[in-house]
Amino acid sequence: MIGRISIAFAAGFLSFLAPCVLPLVPGYLSTVSAVSVEQLGGRGTARRVVAASVPFIIGFSVVFVILGAGAGWLGSSVGLTQAGLEEIAGFIVIVLGLGFMGLLPFPDRLLLPSLVGRARRSHSSALLGAAFGVCAAPCIGPVLATILVLAGSTSTVAQGSVLLLVYSLGLAIPFLIAGIAFTRAMGAFRWLRDHYGAIRFASGAMLIGIGLLLFFDRFWWLNVFMNRALSAVGLGA
Repeated sequence: MIGRISIAFAAGFLSFLAPCVLPLVPGYLSTVSAVSVEQLGGRGTARRVVAASVPFIIGFSVVFVILGAGAGWLGSSVGLTQAGLEEIAGFIVIVLGLGFMGLLPFPDRLLLPSLVGRARRSHSSALLGAAFGVCAAPCIGPVLATILVLAGSTSTVAQGSVLLLVYSLGLAIPFLIAGIAFTRAMGAFRWLRDHYGAIRFASGAMLIGIGLLLFFDRFWWLNVFMNRALSAVGLGA
């Protein structure tokens, strides 16, 4: 499970850097906090922005956790063995990895912008966060779908929910960092965005590797590696 959790967190951070997410961050921060884009990062605004961002984060986290619970339930309902689920999951992750590398067509923009507009007019940060989660899904589809596939292969609702909660945390932390230190954080994120092509290709290759581990029942290799890595820094069990 620790391998899946690590992948889910990294996937959340990678989703934040997506071309349809990162450029919209200043607008979302400004909308939820009522602080103008020009004032973001100014003295005395960080606490206000972070506090106002929490309901927004809860909103998109609820959407993703519901998806994770559904994937876990589906995995437990199809009647396949764990090995069978992981073979199917591995094949799907390989296909998604190819898509993320740009070798297969996937949507690369936000859909249903009217949903975001209605959420903005409601003045509810939680609803805006939920709308963001729904509308961003096509753009971050290959990454999000990979975590949903991993959630389905756990074959339990609880583990599926945990994976998508961790994914949401990986997406939320850079969002909060941007709210705390807007100028510095956005500068670093823009550098990452400018190198997103290379990051995307490497990440797609990693997804293919994860898919192969699942398909050939070698995913436990990743769990062993993560346990050793955590032990090396004093965080092992």
